Amino acid sequence: MPQPVELPDKIYVGPVIDEQHSLASVSDKVGGVVLRRKITLGWTFGLLMSFAVLQGLMASATMLFVKGVGIWGINIPIGWGFAIINFVWWIGIGHAGTLISAILLLLNQSWRNAINRFAEAMTLFAVMCAGMFPVLHTGRPWLAYWLLPYPNTMNLWPQFRSPLAWDVFAVSTYLTISAVFWFVGLLPDLATLRDTTKKDWQKKVYGMLAMGWRGSARHWQRYEKASLLLAGMATPLVVSVHTVVSFDFTVSIVPGWHTTIFPPYFVAGAIYSGFAMVLTLMIPVRKFYGLDDIITMRHLNNMAKVTLATGLIVAYGYEMEAFFAYFSADKYEKFMIWNRMTGPYWWSYWTLILCNIITPQFLWSKKIRTSPGILWIISLIVNVGMWLERFVIVVTSLHRDFLPSSWGIYIPTVWDWATYVGTLGFFMFLIFLFIRVLPMITIFELRMLLPGAEVKEPVAHA
Repeated sequence: MPQPVELPDKIYVGPVIDEQHSLASVSDKVGGVVLRRKITLGWTFGLLMSFAVLQGLMASATMLFVKGVGIWGINIPIGWGFAIINFVWWIGIGHAGTLISAILLLLNQSWRNAINRFAEAMTLFAVMCAGMFPVLHTGRPWLAYWLLPYPNTMNLWPQFRSPLAWDVFAVSTYLTISAVFWFVGLLPDLATLRDTTKKDWQKKVYGMLAMGWRGSARHWQRYEKASLLLAGMATPLVVSVHTVVSFDFTVSIVPGWHTTIFPPYFVAGAIYSGFAMVLTLMIPVRKFYGLDDIITMRHLNNMAKVTLATGLIVAYGYEMEAFFAYFSADKYEKFMIWNRMTGPYWWSYWTLILCNIITPQFLWSKKIRTSPGILWIISLIVNVGMWLERFVIVVTSLHRDFLPSSWGIYIPTVWDWATYVGTLGFFMFLIFLFIRVLPMITIFELRMLLPGAEVKEPVAHA
């Protein structure tokens, strides 16, 4: 009888982790970045540059407190400008961390282990940046606590029919669950740093953060239960948070906003931009810290595939927007989509088509997906395109409304740009600190992927 022939796997692009690693080498390489690696000139320069950019946010916020939102380019009818654009963009970027951490954990995808910690931290920092914009946009940020339902002597309660109140609950829940999930996952690694370091002050700091972790069977049992519970709670948030954000637009009757495709379209776009940002940050970190054997080509290939898949969903959403405008027989909707393509902001619409639909098609090629340099450029282009998508949705739907007498043009001021670029500096400043202070890759989960970590059943002897 002929023996079956095993065909080569053309899809396989490498292992999840380099097979040369051992249990000790994984801990030494990942933990060594925090404990033994000297502070380099490049890291110092990056930290100082991001801190300098952050000062733009401080200056613009100060000017806002002194003069009010009139320093921005908003007007009538464009009452929403960069504030809501950047809010939606930052919230979307945070979705990749929850997807990688929670959903892929429940699906038992081992390739998530080298990137989940970094993606989770990115989620927290992105949500912090997003939360600034609604608070600043109200014009009275010192009264932001009024949005919370708390007992008070004036019997004032939030307007629960307002999307702004919905965002408060959705974003605060998302931030809380993500922070708890991130910190619980850090406990075993904090204990590893506590036991590895030779400096007394580091032992004390990491010891307090590890909360008495000793690696006992009871600790691991409770840890696994807590992780699965938090993953189950975080999974619906991937869908619910950006769905609620999309309701900021869909509950209105403004042409271009009042559409039922926005919730799934926004969720797919959030995952799309989130994975693009993970690639944008992880590829340079992988290069500069020599983590090619831990963040392997298989990780880049899988993340590129997810980016391509969600990009196709976003492209479908663009097509459906145009189709709905045509099929609805609503002259306002038809004018809206035609104005996007040929009006004053035509350049933004066609640039986002180039960035979000045409450019990601290169990811069909395996050579592109496994080429870090080209993949990094594509991820940057996608991030630009997703920002432009929010710009198009907000500005082109508002600047030409139902009445030609109320049409206007939105031109961002220097303070709009300073606020936005300042949040980028704040985001990168936190990323640089995170890389040096905490293990950016999960140590104990990488150990579980090694052949030496497999639990083998004893062989019964005759």
